[in-house]
Formats: sequence, C-alpha cells, structure tokens
Amino acid sequence: MATHHFTPSHFHPTIGSHEPVLRVAGGDSVVTSTLCAHGYDANETLVVQMSNPMTGPFYVEGAEPGDALAVVIERIEPDREYGWARTVVAPNVLDPDYVAASPPADNQALARWRVDSRAATVTLEEPSDTSLGRIRLPLAPMIGCMGVAPPYGQAISTATSGQHGGNMDYRGFCSGTTAYFPVFVPGALFQLGDCHALQGDGEIGGTGIEISCTVQFTVRIRKNAAVLWPGGENRHYIFTVGNARPLDQAVQHATTEMLRRLQREFKLDEAGARILLGQCVEYDVGNIFDPAYTMVCKIGRRALKSVGH
Repeated sequence: MATHHFTPSHFHPTIGSHEPVLRVAGGDSVVTSTLCAHGYDANETLVVQMSNPMTGPFYVEGAEPGDALAVVIERIEPDREYGWARTVVAPNVLDPDYVAASPPADNQALARWRVDSRAATVTLEEPSDTSLGRIRLPLAPMIGCMGVAPPYGQAISTATSGQHGGNMDYRGFCSGTTAYFPVFVPGALFQLGDCHALQGDGEIGGTGIEISCTVQFTVRIRKNAAVLWPGGENRHYIFTVGNARPLDQAVQHATTEMLRRLQREFKLDEAGARILLGQCVEYDVGNIFDPAYTMVCKIGRRALKSVGH
C-alpha cells in the first residue's frame, strides 16, 4: 500500500474514459489538489476556463466492470484564504408567485467568504451591506463532484450526475465518509473536484462556498459487488444515492438501491428489508439545482445493530 502525491497539470469538464493520469493499486492513497468550480487554484489564479474542472482520472488496478470502487475520503483541506458563492436562490425551489413578485435576481452576483482553516470558520466579507453583517459559520469541507467513467464510452458533463456519480453536491461526502461507485470500465477511472468550504442541503444557490482544496483519499475494490448506484457510509449511517429528474425518480433510485443493499450486505429477506426501511429510513437532499437531482436514502447504524435480535 503506497501513498501517491499527485500534482495535476490538466483538467476535464466531463467524467469519462479519459487517459489516466496515475495508476494506483487497491489500498493505495492519493494526495492531490482540486481547482474551484470556476477553474482557480490555490493562488486564486485562473488555470482553466471550465465549470467544475475534474482532477484525474485515476486508474485503479484490478477494478473491473461489475465491481464497486470504494473511495475513503481521508481529508479535505481548503488551500486558500477566500472562497466565493452565488447570492441567489434557485427559482425551482420557490413558489412561482413569489418568484414573479420578486425583483429579478442577479445570477452573476457573488459573495466573498474568508476561510479560516485554523479556526474552522467561514466569514462573510462581501457584500458587507446586508442585514447578516459579517456572519461567521462553521467550516465543513466537502467534495461536490466525483465519480467513475460511465459505460459505453460516454463523457458526461460535470454539471450533472447519474449512475457514475458526478455533480451530486451532497454535503455528506466529507472527511470520514467512504463513497461507493459501480465500476463500468477497467480501472474505474475515478475523478474528483468542485470542493466546497461549506454548503447547505440542495446547493439551492447553484454553488456552495467554492474553493480549491487539497484532498487525500484511499481506494479499495469490492469484487462482484452488484452495486447499481453510488452510495456510502460513515460512523452513523449507510446510504445510497439516486441521481435523476424529476425528484421522485431520484428518490426511487436511492430507495430501491437501499432495498438491494440491505438484502445483499445484511442478508435480510425482501419482507425484512421493506419493514426496516419503512420505519427507519431517513432522506437527505443532494443537488436540486442542476439538470439531475440527487436524493440520499439513509439507514442509521443503530437500527442495523438490532437486525436479527
């Protein structure tokens, strides 16, 4: 098991079967960096003009179609002092009559946030003339966009998401979480980017606090895992992710995958999985701004400890 330190020199606006930048083995760790969603680096220098530029892809030796790629998110560290965010709320999450009666929103207006990693806070610096003042909030870094190469030679925009992962903007993809992805091509070809210093559920403004980051992750392979959708786990939950539009289809994908997972990993029969899910399920909202929405279906580990007793 090795730790690879990789400095990216080019980036992709799509997740696909691009030429791998590094080959790693299962159990290896990678320390690398990401650009912010507009292509700026740790020095706030524009590196590429694209949205959600991806670092990678990383080829994982031994990963084959039908396997699952486990990505253990070890750490996410903002590597500059300032991040930015839009100041709007997406009209699709508001009542139409409220939108019609409100002044037109400036989709280009940005807030500037100071990110203090030592104090673990983010502080609003601009605009300075709102009723919020210099509001200070807890720092909570997360990965907004990551995934593996989709099947059939597709290259899918980092603006959206699907079975391969993508722009899910789920704030549960943070340090201490293991993310799972179905493998569609040899080597999986994992990519990541679009990190946020903080983000509310849904990314309803179209951004979190966008910032470049240093990320460390470890890859593992689950052979013949029969995983169809992304998912993950942390200390308190296991979860599955559905990416689709409309929102109810994303719920369907996530919930169906959880039923499969309960039967596959916890050896529940169909009836037992349905009963447990009906009383213990929790849902989180990932991205509800971009072309495909993201819903997360969760089961607490406390509930799972009671299974079979």
